[in-house]
Amino acid sequence: MRPHSSSTGEPVLLFKKKNGGLYLCVEYCKLNAVTRKNRYPVLPMNQLLTIFNGSTIFYKIYLHGAYNLLRIKEGDEHLTAFRTKYDSYEYVVMPFGLTNAPASFQNLVNDIFSDFLDLFVVVYLDDIMVFSKSEEEHGKHVASFLQRLSDNNLFSKASKCVFHASSVEYLGYVVSSDGLKMNSSKVQQILNWPQPKNIKALQSFLGFDNFYHCFIKNYSKKITALTSLLKKDSPFVFNEEALSQFHVLKEAFTSAPI
Repeated sequence: MRPHSSSTGEPVLLFKKKNGGLYLCVEYCKLNAVTRKNRYPVLPMNQLLTIFNGSTIFYKIYLHGAYNLLRIKEGDEHLTAFRTKYDSYEYVVMPFGLTNAPASFQNLVNDIFSDFLDLFVVVYLDDIMVFSKSEEEHGKHVASFLQRLSDNNLFSKASKCVFHASSVEYLGYVVSSDGLKMNSSKVQQILNWPQPKNIKALQSFLGFDNFYHCFIKNYSKKITALTSLLKKDSPFVFNEEALSQFHVLKEAFTSAPI
């Protein structure tokens, strides 16, 4: 980033990272509302996760810098301006929060790894997995992948990598030679979820559950009484039928493969 010549700009928010550090995010709602959308497809995670069948060895990395690897078009930098109590600044690279950042970045990494995709590499934004069916195959795959990183000046922190693993967490799932499994810590969150007291709380519960709905047989039938409570023109009454489905659904997650 660099100093912005005007005192105008969007407000900033600070979020706490898992490691205790702070993450700066600019509120770009107004800019995003008038931005022409990049329609480059970012595939749903469940579609990406279908290609691991038969794989036994995995290598996962998290690209360092991500969106900052993209240069803002020269002359448009002022559009990213933000203000702080000290001064105003603007980005020269793509910041987090712009509506086209995910699609633009996915386009970049797909181009870089185009001849590897679905053969032994899967890419979801800055989360990348190399997968192989044998030790010998894996060595060749990883070597080719690392060379491609080097050729394109891409980096990752070793602390965020998982090397030569038989089982690894990826995009919220656990991937292994046995296929996909639910993340046990996420399932525990579902089991500990309190009874929803309003529509917003119920939406939050169902949204969380929906992430793993593919593991629950007849999932849509198990939530009919719950989804009926989401109607805005009806009072929110968590009746016996809804309570029963709430507990049945939580029980279904305990019996699903984890």
